[in-house]
Amino acid sequence: MAVITVTKENFTKEVLEASSPVLLDFWASWCGPCKMIAPVIAEIGDERAGSLVVGKVNVDEQPELAEKFSVMSIPTLLVFEQGKVKNSAVGAMAKSNILALVDA
Repeated sequence: MAVITVTKENFTKEVLEASSPVLLDFWASWCGPCKMIAPVIAEIGDERAGSLVVGKVNVDEQPELAEKFSVMSIPTLLVFEQGKVKNSAVGAMAKSNILALVDA
């Protein structure tokens, strides 16, 4: 599976201990802009499989993770490298902008 569901239970293993960079999408089912970028996030997950871990965090189901990273608006994208937040952005954006965020 190219996009993983990240929860507080698997966060350490999937994000903090990942050997590749991680793109995390904080989203909710009722969020229009989140739905708009969902196919783009999935596409990036497919294209970068093996070199990038792509995960989704449902803020309604994982409020602790949203709070931990001060997620106030969604979608929020966080890029982790070696367990630390390297980059972040809030709001729907074009695929090219998301890739620039990951590659920065």
